[in-house]
Order: sequence, then C-alpha cells, then structure tokens
Amino acid sequence: MFISVSAAVDMASLALELMGFFLGLLGMLGTLVATVLPYWQISAHIGSNIVTVVANMRGLWMECVYQSTGAFQCETYNSMLALPADLQASRALMVISVVLSVLAIGMTSLGMQCTLCLEDAGTVKSRVAGAGGVLFLAAGFLSLVPVSWTTHEVVQTFYSPNIPAGMKYEIGECLYLGLTSSLISMLGGGLLSVSLGVGMSASRTQTMVRSTSTSESSAQGAPGAPGAKKPTAAGYDITGYV
Repeated sequence: MFISVSAAVDMASLALELMGFFLGLLGMLGTLVATVLPYWQISAHIGSNIVTVVANMRGLWMECVYQSTGAFQCETYNSMLALPADLQASRALMVISVVLSVLAIGMTSLGMQCTLCLEDAGTVKSRVAGAGGVLFLAAGFLSLVPVSWTTHEVVQTFYSPNIPAGMKYEIGECLYLGLTSSLISMLGGGLLSVSLGVGMSASRTQTMVRSTSTSESSAQGAPGAPGAKKPTAAGYDITGYV
C-alpha cells in the first residue's frame, strides 16, 4: 500500500514539473517577444484624429511609423542616457526577466524527474527543480512591473485633458502579451515550487517504508521473537534442557 501511494505521489510530482516547465517556457517566449517588438504604445485615433494615414508605435527599443500606403519604418532611440528613467528601468527589468527565465529553464531541465541529470543526487534533484520554479516566479514578477507601470502611464495620459488628441496613445499588443506572459511564468514557477514539496513528501514516504521493512525483518530474525526457529542439536530440541 505504501509503495502504491509513493508511486502516485511521484506521478503527481512529475506532472506538476512538466506543466510548470512548459508554462515557464511559454512565458519566457512571450516575454522575449514583448521585449523586442515595438507595440507597447499605439497612436490613438480619437476626435479629429479618427481618419489618419499614419500610425505611430512605440516600444522599448524603437519607434515605428506605419503609413496607409503600406510603408513601415522604424528608428531606434539614438541615446540611451537621454531616455526617460521609466523607459530605462523597463528595459532593464525586461532583460533581467528574460535572463532569469533562461536560467530557470536550464535549472528545471537538470532537476526534472524525466531527465537523466543528477540521478544519484537524491533530494538535490528535486530541489534544483524547485529553485528553477523560484527563478520563474522572480522572472514573472520582474516583467509584470514594467508592463503594469507602462499600462498605467498610457491610461493616465489618454484621459488627461491637458494633452492634445493627436499625442495620445493606446495600450499596444505587447502590453497584453507581456501581462499574460508574466502571469504564465509565475504560474509555472508556482507549479514547480509545489512539485518540490510533493517530491520531498514522496522521498520521506519511501524512507519510512524502508525503515519499517527493515524493522520488521530485524524483529522476525531476533532470538525469542514469535515465529523464530528454536535452537536444535542433532535434530533434538534442546530448549527444555537449558
């Protein structure tokens, strides 16, 4: 019975690891795309600006212009130090988030039960996978901060009466993608962290089963224990003569 319970716990831990790994990988890809593409802010078509032949888009690294003729032109920001502080911070946080996600993928690959790495390391293998989950959580949180801050700035600027309609921007697709990716990364990290606890409980269960089996074997083989074989000599029972 203990063995079947332990096997079920191992299967549950493996399922959590696989789900957490693929969710973290998906979140990393989404964060990378959101970091690179310029669709963070898109020019708003409101008021007298409803019909326009030009659409402006802003991102972390470049600003693009799309014309109704089909021409698409982008220009990177010339000076990094001349950029606003919030844009520099957003760049740094998104890049750090992608780097942490890559490290998390590497650590999780080493610690997952379905891989051959660290097979003889005991509980260290599951702890490595749990550490990868913590990195996914940190990466998701770091990417959530600039996405949420930029969304707040876009909404606040859009409803400001002091800014002309032609200078207002709307929320771009990259902000939606970044928000979704950060939540997916955090969900994957949470599943990997939970799998660490499940794996540790399975390891404790197996240890208890081994110790119980060893104790029962020692008790059955001890002299005087019920069911133990009485000493004999030349085929005669000598217990009553001692």
